[in-house]
Amino acid sequence: MKTENLTLQNQNGDNLADQIEGDGMALKRYEALAELLAADIRDGRLAAGTRLPSIRKLKQLHGVSPSTVFQAYYRLEYLGLVRAYERSGYFVAGSGQAPLREPEPASRPHLSSAVDINQLVFSVLGAIQDPNILPLGSAFPSPQLFPLPRLARSLATSARFVDPWDTVASLPPGYPALRQQIALRYLGMGMPLAPEQIIITNGALEALNLCLSAVAQPGDLIAIESPGFYAAAQALERLKMKAIEIPVHPQEGVDLLVLERALHEHPVKACWFMTSFQNPMGTTMSDGAKQALVSLLARHGIPLIEDDVYTELYFGNRRPLPAKAYDKEGLVMHCSSFSKCLAPGYRIGWVAPGRFGKEIEQLKLMTTLSASVPAQAAIADYLQTGGYDKHLRKLRQALEAQSSSLNEAIRRHFPDDIRVSRPKGGYFLWVEFPARFDTLQLHRLAAAQGISIAPGPIFSASRQYRNCIRLNFGSPWSADFEQALATLGALIKSLYPG
Repeated sequence: MKTENLTLQNQNGDNLADQIEGDGMALKRYEALAELLAADIRDGRLAAGTRLPSIRKLKQLHGVSPSTVFQAYYRLEYLGLVRAYERSGYFVAGSGQAPLREPEPASRPHLSSAVDINQLVFSVLGAIQDPNILPLGSAFPSPQLFPLPRLARSLATSARFVDPWDTVASLPPGYPALRQQIALRYLGMGMPLAPEQIIITNGALEALNLCLSAVAQPGDLIAIESPGFYAAAQALERLKMKAIEIPVHPQEGVDLLVLERALHEHPVKACWFMTSFQNPMGTTMSDGAKQALVSLLARHGIPLIEDDVYTELYFGNRRPLPAKAYDKEGLVMHCSSFSKCLAPGYRIGWVAPGRFGKEIEQLKLMTTLSASVPAQAAIADYLQTGGYDKHLRKLRQALEAQSSSLNEAIRRHFPDDIRVSRPKGGYFLWVEFPARFDTLQLHRLAAAQGISIAPGPIFSASRQYRNCIRLNFGSPWSADFEQALATLGALIKSLYPG
């Protein structure tokens, strides 16, 4: 059967044995088999409703036991990628319906002489922060997904042994043991960075803002994504800088052709981009596109502030490399944190600043001096002893399952003419409605029903995307979320243009 042949090899033509040997992750056989099938489903090579190979067929093809095949299918079922039907076998989830269409790519940059976004963002975030509101509009995953008790033990243990001198010695660039652990994770990606090349910050947002201040002045023009992370526009507004919005393609990320034209036509001082699991669209640039981006900026001598806070939250077996991996000129400032993948509330981030380390370190000293030393020591202890990679694998599985649940609920409750992004990591979906739809009005009505959403205009310095919303699948799926999607769907239909 043709569809079965698609599931027998991954994109590189590797069989199951090659996959296990090549991962470098000590995958169990059932996990490797599940991933071969999942890759075909995620990439659309197996459409919704396709019948998957029988237990006997996969057993023969891969030389594994029936138990291994069953476990692989159970894992795919948990992730929401397949459904089992009695006496019929396993089918790709989606009930045979066509996949939801993806958003339309924009094609033009938008130049803002001044950025005025703060009040709109604050008004929206005020509703999102209410603990009694269902957090579909939240920017954070659920605390239930994190090993907070285990982190607390690391905090208690490490605090007893912190040398009082460390409170001075850990001023920028930060706590040595933590910088060593972060450097080891870079090394694991094939990016050998010395601990001395890492600066610890109060979360990634401080790192990003320090980078911006290090390379640009008031009045300078900064290229940001559209739609993009609202904090980038807020930073430009606070520092009295100007924005040029570069459109983000739903499959390919930042539009490099538009960016290249903008660099020729405008005096762009720096770029602030999110290259993996971009907020709000969830898109990830390919390795080739990231390399092309770095080369383009190097030719123009323009720094890249790379926001990479979601990189650990990938679905599948391969963590995407950051653009920093292709940086030969020291122009890429790679910023990340532990807030989205391990320790929300600890506010520990970092930057690998390239050639701008001295400027960023001095700015850190002039502003907040140091991130919390006990929090740095706690995370360093956890990374050394707490099973971080095991936690991350569980977290990724949970997020992928929750993504499938949200997609299926959208299919059940929302109108048929919407468009939905297809992220391969992170915890955001971007939903696009017909052009005249007003998501600011939807936001107000949903908040009155105890549901938060993030309306599109907060993701644009020029308040575009009024017909779009961002939804968060970072919480365990429950009956409350199912009911919220039903309520939201009813509100959407009531607002549809007649």
